[in-house]
Amino acid sequence: MAMEFIPLHCGEQLRVINPAGTIGIVTLWSRTDFVLGRLEAFGVDLDPRSSSVAVLGTLYGNGLRELLRNLLYNPQLDTLLLVGRNRSGSAEELTAYFARGIEPREDQSVEYQVPDGYEPPRSVRIAGTSRVLDDMVRPQDFQRPPTVFPVGDPQDPQSLHRLKDFLARYCPAPGPIPPRIAVPLPVVRVSCFPSNPRGHCICEADPLDAWKELIHRLCRFGHPVTLAKGGRRELQNVKVVVERPQERRRLLESLAENGHPPEAVHRYENDLLSPEKHPDETYNYGHRMRAHFGLDSLAAVVRRLRDDPEDRKSFVVLWDPRMDLTGSRGHPCLVSVFFRRFRDCLTLTGVFRTHNALDAWLFNFCGLAAVQRRVSEQVGMECGAITVFSHSITLDAGQMDRASRVAARRHFRIVEDPMGYFRITLDGDAILVEHRHGDLTLTTYRHKKASVLQYEISRDGAVSDLNHALYLGGQLARAQACLERGEEFIQE
Repeated sequence: MAMEFIPLHCGEQLRVINPAGTIGIVTLWSRTDFVLGRLEAFGVDLDPRSSSVAVLGTLYGNGLRELLRNLLYNPQLDTLLLVGRNRSGSAEELTAYFARGIEPREDQSVEYQVPDGYEPPRSVRIAGTSRVLDDMVRPQDFQRPPTVFPVGDPQDPQSLHRLKDFLARYCPAPGPIPPRIAVPLPVVRVSCFPSNPRGHCICEADPLDAWKELIHRLCRFGHPVTLAKGGRRELQNVKVVVERPQERRRLLESLAENGHPPEAVHRYENDLLSPEKHPDETYNYGHRMRAHFGLDSLAAVVRRLRDDPEDRKSFVVLWDPRMDLTGSRGHPCLVSVFFRRFRDCLTLTGVFRTHNALDAWLFNFCGLAAVQRRVSEQVGMECGAITVFSHSITLDAGQMDRASRVAARRHFRIVEDPMGYFRITLDGDAILVEHRHGDLTLTTYRHKKASVLQYEISRDGAVSDLNHALYLGGQLARAQACLERGEEFIQE
């Protein structure tokens, strides 16, 4: 008795033709009903009593895992015909899986959970492609690998001729059919979401909110690395801007909750402003800024800014290459501080070589804020924003539970996009978009297609807030729908 097709996964999305058939048709990104219609119109045999075709199904998204498991459980399928639009390269990935096999990946940020009794799989890549899979199903598990035959686009008559010619010559593979193999589908748990690990920028009103967002970014996007100190989650060249850095009440309360009472914070701030270095210290920030190089750099900055409030040489360096590039210990994490006037306020930019995000960032920020207060008072300016650059900022892998609790305390709120706002109306046969800031119209955009307006606004870099961009896209889509239906459009 012939083995019949029984799906393990995605059965509701598959179109079974002849359960006793031995051919599977993969429609890639084309809808199965569309492909079926094209095959019927071209006279392909799809009779459940006589067709060699067992099943049709798409292959987009991450469906390759399910397809491979269905094939292992239905080893009578000896041929796969690829009949569909190949929009994402899935045809090449499926072909390469059986032709080239799989290869290990260094990046193991994807983790899997499997039922008891199964070894946790590793993340692998189809050789020569970027497709990532688990290794619970391997090419060598197929005792009789299916033949993969690319047919082409079902809208192309030549492709359908190739399909009919193939079916006319087709004979099922000889020999015994291997037994069914059932492999469970692991639950994917992504430990590190994809992003540019060198492209994160955070802008918040106060330091506590900035810190929570920073911890969230590291929990979600931090790249796993193994350092001399052990496993870490790392982001590189992170920029954090705090617009109102001197708002201390919530910050001190949070530090106290984490075991750092206000007196400890005050002591740290005073130490950072002191030029003294104790015998048991290899370095400290105050000594590096105020005595190490034979110069009180903070006093020199005050003199420069008093002489010229627009001075751009108020740059304090803490890194000493003679010692720090060759020494085995005592390397400062804070390497430079820059002062600059902006809108009559004194801003500060601190650059850290390395940064412990969970335990050090808030403490370090308090120290920078103390330095800013001291210089601001002496030059007669109000305190402006503080920007913190961290070349390498990390979370200890063993502290992820604590970090997750901090990240969970962040609050979503709608903020005004500093780039301005948009007023959308219908103007005759087009959508009119005014880019405004306050009462001033900066630019106007006009077109009947939302996609064109989206491209032009993005091209001009007119939006900086993600929530604002999503809102704008929704409003443009509504405006286009109203324009096409001849209805009134009212911006929400």
